[in-house]
This record gives sequence, structure tokens and C-alpha cells, in this order.
Amino acid sequence: MNLHRIFARMIDAFRPADGPPPQSLLRFMGWSLSGAGRGLGFAALVSAAAGAVDVASAMLLGAVIDAVTSAPAQSLWSANGPLLLGFVAFFLLLRPLIMGLSTASSNVIVGPNILPLVLSRLHRWTMGQAVSFFDNDFAGRLAQKQMQTARAVTDVASEMVNVVSFALATVLGSALFLLTVDGWGAAALLVWLALYLGLIRFFLPRIRSRAAARASARAMVTGQVVDTITNIKTVKLFAHDEHEDRAALAAMAGFRERALDFGVVSTWFRVSLMTLAGLLPVILIGGSALLWQRGMATAGDIAAAGAIALRLSQMTGWVSMSLMGIWGSVGEIEDGMRTLSPPHGLADAPDAVALPPVQGLIEFQKVSFAYGRADGQGGIRDIDLTIRPGERIGLVGASGAGKSTLVALLLRLYDTERGTIRIDGQDIRHVTQASLRRQIGMVTQETAMFNRSARDNIAYGSPGATQAQIDAAAAAAEADSFIGEMQDHMGRKGYDAHLGERGVKLSGGQRQRIALARAFLKDAPILILDEATSALDSEVEAAIQGSLDRVMAGKTVLAIAHRLSTIAEMDRIVVLERGRIVEQGSHQELLALDGTYSRYWQRQSGGFLGTDDDAQAAE
Repeated sequence: MNLHRIFARMIDAFRPADGPPPQSLLRFMGWSLSGAGRGLGFAALVSAAAGAVDVASAMLLGAVIDAVTSAPAQSLWSANGPLLLGFVAFFLLLRPLIMGLSTASSNVIVGPNILPLVLSRLHRWTMGQAVSFFDNDFAGRLAQKQMQTARAVTDVASEMVNVVSFALATVLGSALFLLTVDGWGAAALLVWLALYLGLIRFFLPRIRSRAAARASARAMVTGQVVDTITNIKTVKLFAHDEHEDRAALAAMAGFRERALDFGVVSTWFRVSLMTLAGLLPVILIGGSALLWQRGMATAGDIAAAGAIALRLSQMTGWVSMSLMGIWGSVGEIEDGMRTLSPPHGLADAPDAVALPPVQGLIEFQKVSFAYGRADGQGGIRDIDLTIRPGERIGLVGASGAGKSTLVALLLRLYDTERGTIRIDGQDIRHVTQASLRRQIGMVTQETAMFNRSARDNIAYGSPGATQAQIDAAAAAAEADSFIGEMQDHMGRKGYDAHLGERGVKLSGGQRQRIALARAFLKDAPILILDEATSALDSEVEAAIQGSLDRVMAGKTVLAIAHRLSTIAEMDRIVVLERGRIVEQGSHQELLALDGTYSRYWQRQSGGFLGTDDDAQAAE
């Protein structure tokens, strides 16, 4: 196996984290980097060896100068042959080898592995958050926070390996060498080091806080820009280009102010450290010269001390910039940690089990949910509803009546505030969310499309489906005809054509037919249709109605519809009003009752009740 392959595998770049991300900085760093200790330890050891090599270079240079100045020219090689050969071997073999290993550890072990390790953990944790977590933030801001935090953790780990290990080895090696010359040199170095650390202690907390503020402002810029681009059609339709430009500029101005704050403190930090760094060559070279005058040091000692002083002085600038970068990254980590590491608002129970294949019996028992509102307004209240396996239920009600809330609770996008929901007798809070949702197929009014191929979008219902199965699902949804005619801007055609972000290249009816094909392919025992045919014209709706009837056969179905004609043939219709069930029965039974449903039917005459968005109504 190649050496670089061995290095690359020292860290498992996609190893899952143990448990949730902690809320404190050091523990969060430990959570992010857990499992990478072997690779980071090896990289730190090699970096320390590289620092020691720098000191050894100066010492070897001093020894060679002493040898050259003390031996007659004609006997230089005979008297100092091993030393000179060692000098050549050191600079041509050992030093390149150690420096090469140090570079490889940084560029092969740490860099390419730590970023995906941390990013995959943050992304996996974020994906597990409840829907409300994403409702309360910008999509672009969350993506920015994931990348920002992963990159910052990577930078801290890399710089700690490359700089701190290297610098410590260099400083310790330099102090040991100076002790061999005279104790005052080592003492002077330690005093200078104390001043250096004092400056760092003063400046770095300020850099850290200002870096966090800058990172937060940067994420707000990303969130604002992504929000505008995501809704660009709305921006164009309302001619609000200037309004969005002002909003973006306001976010950018905030970022600029925070960046200026960071720039000012980092400039003063840099100037102060460079001034202090200038003292070191003066002290060490001047002191060595005084010792030489008194016969207490050799010319080689002066050369070695000078080389070390210059190296430490140069390294001071490098280390200070690196430490500033580390502390800036720490600020970004803290900022990202606050956004990304909150506990999951909707988690599987510790003893949750996978829901086995179900028959489709659904029971709502005294279920209430009001989106956390103290006044109990919005959502649903005291719902008792049993749906038999294979029964087709239509949900009817005006906007805010509770239809979408009922469906969201069944999918466990939220947990009930009171009451229990059971499927085949199993409390859905005691099964894993993933296994629950695998048993439920859903088509919504607002169809979700990925900017991927038509094939990928349909196969999302069953990722292992064959092309024949995808073709059959598309045909059942009356989507095969327009898919065959598609071509994207890259020249990809048919099922290979990409649909654009959120399916923007398709009409509303085409998006809904893709979503229907996806649900057909999933073939789950429970099917939810939330205005599933609302974006279809009457001709297409009639064409796929037979397919809908076939896909609903034998399934437990909940269908939300504002166009009552689409649910008139359901086995039972449940009428919701102000979050409560006020009527239920067949279409004919409800008309005969001459109540709310009958009033809707007479008022509508094939029209619509209106739109429904319980979550917005609750807010």
C-alpha cells in the first residue's frame, strides 16, 4: 500500500460522533475531533520533530563554524571529516525527510480528513432537528454555519499541530542550547517568552469575541442573499429589486463594521508582537558577543545564537498570526456551536423501536396541539378519531381548522401536547421517526423538488427502484409524457434532465405529477394527500384519477381537499372547525345532515373553501 494511503487512513473522515454535541467549547471540540486522536498525535509529533530540527540546524552550523575557524585549512577534512559528513547528511537527507513528513501529516492526514469529519457530524446532527428548527432560521445561514464551524475546527486542529507543537519544540530546544552556552541567555529567553505570552493573553480574548461577531454577521449576509435568490421570482414579480438590494447592503454593512472591529484589534496585536520580536535578536546576539569578548563563548556560539534568535524572531510573527487565526476560529466555533448544537427538539425515545409493517389502523385519542401557545388558539383540541385499515378519509375545513396540524402530528413533525396517536396500537412516540415515516406516503400542495434529475426525484420514494419501476410510477402519475420531452441547460434529456432548484423548471402541475409518481413508487400502507391534485387542470386530474384510485386501493388514506368534489367518493369525510371535529360521515350522510359540510358544498358548487396553513394561523 502507498505511504500516502496509510496516512490518509489514519483518520476515519466519516466516523459518527458519540452522542449529541456538548454546549461548552472544549467539550464541543472534543466531540468534533473524537476518533482523530491517532492521526493528530502523529502529526503533532512530526511537527515537534520539525521544530527540533530547526534548533539542531543552528547548533550544527555553530559546530561547523567552530571547526572551520579552529582547524588549519590543510587538515580540515582529516580532523573534522565525520562532522562535515554529518552536516551534509543532515541537510540533504534527515532534514528533508522530517520536513516532508511534517508537510504530509498536515496536507494528507489532517487537512483532507478533519473538515469532512466535523462537517458530517454537524450535518448529521442538524438533519435530526425538528421541522420547527428549520422554520426559525435561514436555510443559507444554517448551511453557512455548518461550513464555517467545520472549517474553523479544522483550522484550529491544523494550526495547533503545525504551529504550537513546532513552536514549543523550537523554544524548548533553543533554551536547552542557550543553557549550554551560558545560563543568562536561557533566562533572557524565558523573560522574553513571559512578555510574549502576556501580550497574547491580553489580545486573544478580544480577537476571539470580535471574530465571533464577524462570523455571525457573515452568516447573516449569506442568509439574506440566499433568501433573496431562493425567492427571486417573487422579487421580480413585485419589482422589489431595490428593496432586496437595500436589505442585502444593510447586512453587508453590519458585516463590514464587525470586520473593521476585528481588523483594528488584529493590527495592534501584530504591531505589538513585532516590536517585542525585534528585542530577541538584540538580546541574544548582543549577549553572545559580550560573552565572546570575555572568552566565554566561541564564534560558533555567536552564529548559533544569531541563527536561533533570527529564527525565533521570524517565528514570532508566524506564531502570532497563527494564534490570532486560532482564536479567530475559536470565536467562529462558539458562534456556530450556539446555532447548531442545541438538543433535538423532537427526539426518538431512548427505548424507541422500529415500527414493523403496518395494516393501517390509526387512532387519535384526546389529541390536542396548539403550537405551544398558552391561549390554546390554533391547532387542534380534544380530537378523537379512529381510522380503520384501508379506510379512505377526507378532511374538510376552512383555513386554520386544523387539517394540516392533524397530518403533521400523524407524521410526528411535532409531538402532541396532550393525548396519544397510535398506529396498529403502537404509540408513535415509542417508535423511531424514520420507521414511522417510511410507512406513510405523502403528496402535498407545495411539492418539494430537488435540483437533481427527474429520475432521482421520482426514485426518492424508493431509492433502490429499477428504471422499469420508475417508468411505471411516472406513467401512473401521467408524468411520462412531459418527462420524455425535457432537456436542461446542460443538454441532459428525459429522466436525466435536472429540474432546477425546487423544481423551478416545471409548471405547478408537472411538479405535482412528479410528486405523485414518487408517492406511487413508495407504495406505503398509509397515504396522505394534501391537496394532491390542486395544481392539475381538470383534464389531467381526470386522467390520473383512475391511477389515484388504484394506488389508494387497500391503503389507509387521509385526503385534505378544498375542492370538495375530489373527496366526495371517500369512505368517510371528517369536518373540522376551530380545531375540533364537528361532523363526520359519508358525502350523502353529511348532505342529509344539513350542517357545516352541506353549507360548504352549497357555497362551493365545485369551487374551493380557501387555503389552509395551520402553522401560519397559529403564529
